[in-house]
Amino acid sequence: MHTNYYFLRQLAPVLESHLLGIFARFSELLSDKPGGLRFMECFSQDRDEVVLVFAQAKGKINYYKPFYIKATLRPDFSGLLFPETVQRARANSIDLFETVIGATGEERAVIGVRSFLNERCLAILLEGGFSLVFKFFGNRPNLIAFQDDQVIDLFNRQLVSDEQLLFSSIDRPIDQSYEAFERANFDHRKLFPTFGKVVNEWLSEHEARNREHGSVDGKHQWTIIQDTLRQLEQPRYYLTRLHHKPTLSLLPIGELQREFSDPIEAANRFYISYNGLSTFEHEKANLLRFLEKRQKRAEGQLDGAMQRLISREEGVSHEEMGHILMANLHDIPQAPGAKSPERITLYDFYRDQPITLKLKPDLSPQKNAENFYRKAKNEKIEEQHLTDLIANREAEASRINQQKVDLTGIQTLKELRRFVKQQNLQVDSTDRTIATNDAGPLFKEITIDTFRILIGRNAKNNDLLTLKYTYKDDLWLHARDVSGSHVIVKYQAGKAFPRHVIERAAELAAWYSKRRTDSLCPVIVTPKKFVRKPKGLAPGQVLVEKEDVVLVVPKGE
Repeated sequence: MHTNYYFLRQLAPVLESHLLGIFARFSELLSDKPGGLRFMECFSQDRDEVVLVFAQAKGKINYYKPFYIKATLRPDFSGLLFPETVQRARANSIDLFETVIGATGEERAVIGVRSFLNERCLAILLEGGFSLVFKFFGNRPNLIAFQDDQVIDLFNRQLVSDEQLLFSSIDRPIDQSYEAFERANFDHRKLFPTFGKVVNEWLSEHEARNREHGSVDGKHQWTIIQDTLRQLEQPRYYLTRLHHKPTLSLLPIGELQREFSDPIEAANRFYISYNGLSTFEHEKANLLRFLEKRQKRAEGQLDGAMQRLISREEGVSHEEMGHILMANLHDIPQAPGAKSPERITLYDFYRDQPITLKLKPDLSPQKNAENFYRKAKNEKIEEQHLTDLIANREAEASRINQQKVDLTGIQTLKELRRFVKQQNLQVDSTDRTIATNDAGPLFKEITIDTFRILIGRNAKNNDLLTLKYTYKDDLWLHARDVSGSHVIVKYQAGKAFPRHVIERAAELAAWYSKRRTDSLCPVIVTPKKFVRKPKGLAPGQVLVEKEDVVLVVPKGE
């Protein structure tokens, strides 16, 4: 929460008191000019870091009463540090925002600090209509200079969309009334997008505890939200560990380590704690988070498969429907050319009670029975798949538990990386965790009877596979109507694609998609020449002009 809206709202007035100060206010009264510290210097000596220097005056060597702000603006981490001193390197540093600083001896004074409504932004206001805005938007943090309403300079110029920002439009008014909460179907994320992961987890824990003592309706949820808001508005600042990494929180959550009353001190301690972690600590924490993510996914799939299996056992199977229909043919009109009714109630001899069957009216009763028997075959395939899935997920959950136990005893980076390699725990980029020293192949690849099958790893990798490494006669597969990996079967001159190779590739396409846990999955199969990507489509998106569809059970490597 170190860049959360609620923290920045608390930080702004405290930071303003440091940049203005009692002596600055006294000077302003005497001279009728802005009396805050002046923006003296801004420089960077690291690719993703910028240092701002404020002071009352500048001598020949040192600043008088300096105040430093060091901002880290990496895509994977952004935050503020307020060090007592900063030593600028003689080489490899560059001056920034010189037009904002002003002429030597006439540097612009600070006139205020403000946060923005429902946004993760913090502005330092300078005389002359200038302002410096720290923007902490996810993986797109930046420092932006404004003059009045317009952007005049950026720290990260690659974020070209930031050039279009207007200072006056950063505030984001949102209707946060109970009526709006009702209209949002009691989803607080739509009303409070600035809560972030920590606050949302806090709310989830409290709602779960309340459910243990009874149902939680909209009014109970609203009460919990309002209590949380009161804590966020008058907070204490907690340095805690949450999901194995240091976290600055305005709520007592996780493994509490220290508590602060000053937001600047809290920001400093968090910044030092987070960036002071060794490579070993970072990689071990990342690996633990990755294992917990996999464990949660395995347990969710296990629970879903169990529920589907139980519901199948409690219901009437298609095989039983076929037997019931055939046993009661004498009760169904059998005139020549007669079709079946849409619904018919027959005697269920399995349960000694009536049962209503839904039939296809364009088929005869016998053909409807055949249709039930055909579906029964798929049911048996699905039942076997669910049984195998449950066994696999139970084994996976047990294996992950043992890996977590083994991981706690590892104390060195060398042991950790050996463990990662031995356990085959290399994590791809979509999990945003560690990567081992082995770069690995560009695409996942398996071979079936000399036919190479290539599998994309993520959206951008899918584009690379389909657009750069695939030819018109290669076979292209993708799970239908959901996101997933592009799968390619490489063409071999003079050879047709065997049916079992196509089915295996389709099983892989289903496995590496959002339909992984489905019992049966439809998969698009088409030559690459019928796949194209018009300009403007998102990464991984394509258009398919001609397709066949096969139905398979998702199966991994």
